[in-house]
Amino acid sequence: MACIRLEDFSLTFRVRQNRRRSFKEYLVRQMFRESVNPVMEVRALQHVDLTVRDGERLGIIGRNGAGKSTMLKVLAGIYPPTGGRLVVEGRVSSLFDLSLGFEPEASGWENIAYRGYLQGETPTSIRSKIQAIADFTELGDFLNLPVRHYSSGMLVRLAFAIATAIDPEILLVDEVLSVGDMSFQTKALQRMRDMMSKARVIVMVSHDLSSIMRFCDRAIWLDEGRVCQIGPTKEIVEAYTASASAAIAKAA
Repeated sequence: MACIRLEDFSLTFRVRQNRRRSFKEYLVRQMFRESVNPVMEVRALQHVDLTVRDGERLGIIGRNGAGKSTMLKVLAGIYPPTGGRLVVEGRVSSLFDLSLGFEPEASGWENIAYRGYLQGETPTSIRSKIQAIADFTELGDFLNLPVRHYSSGMLVRLAFAIATAIDPEILLVDEVLSVGDMSFQTKALQRMRDMMSKARVIVMVSHDLSSIMRFCDRAIWLDEGRVCQIGPTKEIVEAYTASASAAIAKAA
């Protein structure tokens, strides 16, 4: 049984402002024993309670800076909690920041293997998938070249093909349905449908509300790191859209 639980979960970043200061300002602050580079707290997520059960497809919506992508990274184990508790049962596969982690001097073939290992593949398991991954990219002889020679579109094709060559239990998706050119998007959409049919739990972030409506049966609306509403996707999307429209009308 795959499952995700967040219990009174909070995440706070402590960051230094790193603003350039004049020598005079430095001396004054030292004289009064003030911090030369004070720490600022950013409350990324605040007191989130959420359970995603086996078989559910959850969409996360909200404006920029609401904490959507941060929550996905929490679920992926990238950020530990500063308060509350996180429980994840099941193997997690993540589809975000697709273009990160390539070895620029290595060939496309070599990067398929490297990225596969990072996703939990073994030399034996990746060997059985490597040709199918290569065929999906449609990069042909370019796979023999170092990836530093690739265009951004070619890199996305390679990254997406590798990242989706898995059988996930818990699938985390962040804005990857718009990858590549039009013809590749059609293939990518079908690949995503195939993955989503196999995954036992899906958590998806997208600004494309139609994609959230199409793929998710439940949604959570975040604003400034707090949960505004959780419920059926149609209900939450309508509430979010109405709130956004009201804010625009008020500002006009």
